[in-house]
Amino acid sequence: MAGHSKWANIQHRKGRQDEKRGKVWTRVIREIMVAARQGGGDLSANPRLRLAVDKAKAANMPADTIKRNIDKATGNLEGVQYEEIRYEGYGIGGAAVIVDTMTDNKVRTVAEVRHVFSKYGGNMGTEGSVAFQFRHVGQLILAPGTDEDKVMEVALEAGADDVVVGEDGAIEVITAPATFEAVRNALTAAGLSPEMAEVTMRPENTTPLSGEDGARMQKLLDMLEDLDDVQDVFHNAEIAE
Repeated sequence: MAGHSKWANIQHRKGRQDEKRGKVWTRVIREIMVAARQGGGDLSANPRLRLAVDKAKAANMPADTIKRNIDKATGNLEGVQYEEIRYEGYGIGGAAVIVDTMTDNKVRTVAEVRHVFSKYGGNMGTEGSVAFQFRHVGQLILAPGTDEDKVMEVALEAGADDVVVGEDGAIEVITAPATFEAVRNALTAAGLSPEMAEVTMRPENTTPLSGEDGARMQKLLDMLEDLDDVQDVFHNAEIAE
């Protein structure tokens, strides 16, 4: 999402995450449990679980809480079984939206997601209706003013696919999901700390929105993210301040 508002959008998202810090633990716990159930409880052999545990540590989750939920998922303790479900739809101006959920009641979840789309000016789509507009990648964002040449040298040497500098000076490093950890570790070791680092769905193109349309789109995204069963919301809207 190159463009003038990338950095503003990132800062807004980080602010929203800080506001709902209480929900972060719930979402991370679900991610830990699903990752551990699918790939086992050994962090060295389960990259998805390693990323989930990193998120948990970043959210200051105690080590015993992390371990307890890994044990639940791998059968050492009895726990709830969560199912991953992806919903796709359209926001304001036809902007593409992907909603990833983890739920123990998909009837409830689909009803809640559909309600938010319809109430706030969007529409639910069918499976595959917008996913083709996104690419599954590792994405690391560094603040404007970071040494571009150094980022490029370190990132590409570590296996990154691309380095993109936005109009606002934010530097975006794109990797394959499999090389995300190596690139992040290399950047950190070189003293280059990303403001945001995640495996995500990156849009191939963007839908610019401003004014009232931008505000309506932001409201739709915020309400989707507030749903208890929602883990992530991806979109291709570029919302101007």
